[in-house]
Amino acid sequence: MQGMVDGFSYGLVTPLVAYLMACLGGALGLRCTTRSMRVAPSRRPGWLLLGSAAIGSGIWTMHFIGMMGFTIHGTPIRYDVPMTFASLAVAIVMVGLGIFIVGYRGTRGAALFTGGTVTGLGIASMHYLGMAGMRLDGELRYNTLTVAASVVIAMAAATAALWAAGQERGFLWSVGASLVMGLAVSGMHYTGMAALSVHLHGTAEPASGESAAALLAPMLVGPLAFLILAGVVVIFDPLMVTGRLPAAPAEHKPGVPARPAARDTAGPAARPSRPHPRRPLARRRSRVPQNR
Repeated sequence: MQGMVDGFSYGLVTPLVAYLMACLGGALGLRCTTRSMRVAPSRRPGWLLLGSAAIGSGIWTMHFIGMMGFTIHGTPIRYDVPMTFASLAVAIVMVGLGIFIVGYRGTRGAALFTGGTVTGLGIASMHYLGMAGMRLDGELRYNTLTVAASVVIAMAAATAALWAAGQERGFLWSVGASLVMGLAVSGMHYTGMAALSVHLHGTAEPASGESAAALLAPMLVGPLAFLILAGVVVIFDPLMVTGRLPAAPAEHKPGVPARPAARDTAGPAARPSRPHPRRPLARRRSRVPQNR
């Protein structure tokens, strides 16, 4: 028996909230990636790890908030808890591999293609592993071409977002990139859901596992709390808004010349007057008549 699938049982509420979560995770992760390119090599892994966890948590939370509005008429849906949280680990690890490739190799050529491909595959793996954790009285079937299209969308979105992160053009540029990434990740999610069809078994046996409502609490307490903490760290970083590193104070050490003073741009009225160099006095002719 074919089951009727409804991915929007709560209307547009779950898609909009899921999109916002994908944008939040993308914004924090891309900004951390940009920040890692402007710091000393010893501090780069910390920023890349923070960015990986932010993007992974964002897309994972986006997926399961979207799944809150997913229902199948005729059978309850449960979720296997270990496999559900394993999808979070896969997302963070795979996204981390792609971000580390771009963070150390740059956002051009083979490095960008490899990093974007690995990150996109991580997003797709998280989605389908989370779907594999569903427990219901039926069998899930997928359309191969639609699944392939969703994977291509994920890889293209990840590549574009990582390229934007490497441009280092300030806060507004990262916000625009995160909006595009959130749209692409949401598009990948709902494209993958469009590939799904369900064949019900028609038995009365209840499905094992936890309901979506039971998993909502750890989703809010865990990944959302981490995203808020990551947001605080990024916001208080000076590069987040200005896009520039703060100027280091001048050091005065014996034997080390001081840095040149900043150029005065206050205008001629505010500049102190400089004494003109004295011109050599011309030799005056004597007025006393000379005997020739």
